[in-house]
Amino acid sequence: MVAAFAVTILLGEWFHISAPGFREAAPVAMAAAFALALTTSLPGGVLLPYGAPFALAVTAVAMALGTTVRVAARRDTSLVDAAGRFVAIVVVALIYRVAVLAPGSQSPLHAMVAVPWQRAVLLVAICLLALVTDALFTSLLRALSAGASIRRTFAEELRSSFTLSTAVAVTGVLIALATPPLGIAALPLFLIPLVLTLFAFRRYVSIRATYLQSIRTLSRLTDAAGYTPSGHSERVAALAVRVGRELGLSERELLDLEYAALLHDIGQVALVEPIPGGATVLAAPADQRRIEADTVAIVRETGVLEEVARILEHQTTPYRQVRELGEEIPLTSRIVKVANAYEDLTAGARSLRAREAAVERIYLGLGYEYDPRVVDALLKSLDDAGAPD
Repeated sequence: MVAAFAVTILLGEWFHISAPGFREAAPVAMAAAFALALTTSLPGGVLLPYGAPFALAVTAVAMALGTTVRVAARRDTSLVDAAGRFVAIVVVALIYRVAVLAPGSQSPLHAMVAVPWQRAVLLVAICLLALVTDALFTSLLRALSAGASIRRTFAEELRSSFTLSTAVAVTGVLIALATPPLGIAALPLFLIPLVLTLFAFRRYVSIRATYLQSIRTLSRLTDAAGYTPSGHSERVAALAVRVGRELGLSERELLDLEYAALLHDIGQVALVEPIPGGATVLAAPADQRRIEADTVAIVRETGVLEEVARILEHQTTPYRQVRELGEEIPLTSRIVKVANAYEDLTAGARSLRAREAAVERIYLGLGYEYDPRVVDALLKSLDDAGAPD
């Protein structure tokens, strides 16, 4: 039985799910690990003799092997998320096997174990608490590394993982409750829905990848028509995402930011005469606003990119309107504005002279046109990307 749990955890770590806009998850591995920690008996009333240390050791070895194989195969793997998953399993094992099932325990929780429906509620509550701990742990690490708000990062983690976390908790509890009458058959029986969910998610990710490729193709329209230099939108998008990561944006926000940066110049196709070099940062404010309005109108025609349109309708708004007038301008809009200005001013050149000239020009508008915090993140991302040619 323990071997079956271990193999399931290992395979679950290998077949985990991740995609832009979603945190990495291993639902099959987590459900099996929860069940291993919560299962106390087999058919015929046979009691399982292991305690929390043994359950955690088996889980740690299986997770380590699964993660190692992924790293060796050069698959995307987040050690932070893997550590968070193990922290959740530690919470479940310690609370249930040490605090609740301790010999001679007289706690109200210990009494609940004897009543089937109360035990089920207790196990679900313990698993949900563990998953919240996982989200808090990973949020803390990400916020500290990026200098972002821990509260904001934690709220985003909970929002993005709530539905799947609930399914994982319920599945783990169902396996633990069904093992005494069904034995090892409970493991595949209750994991089937999660496996089907995994395949459905992979299909969804494939569709999203096609969707992103379609947006990239649309963004090249201005290049093909001669309105912008070749590759301009891709460079702005790549730079904007790096800046967004420096500022601690969530994966979902980064995805919307990437879409917005790719499409930020699409309104130029409505111009009668192209702007020299496609550099909107050098255009008159009225022309910038007209291009912005045309861009937003085109994006809203898709009917599915409302958040991207909201970012783009503020991409030319000066930062002073936040400082002086208290206007609410999304951080993502301010990032697009700075990233586009840098790419317009360098015209794609990577020389040290081009970079210094662009940064100097941006500094002239610091606090007036551009958010100083975003500009600082831009400089850090440029330093991290390596020295210019």
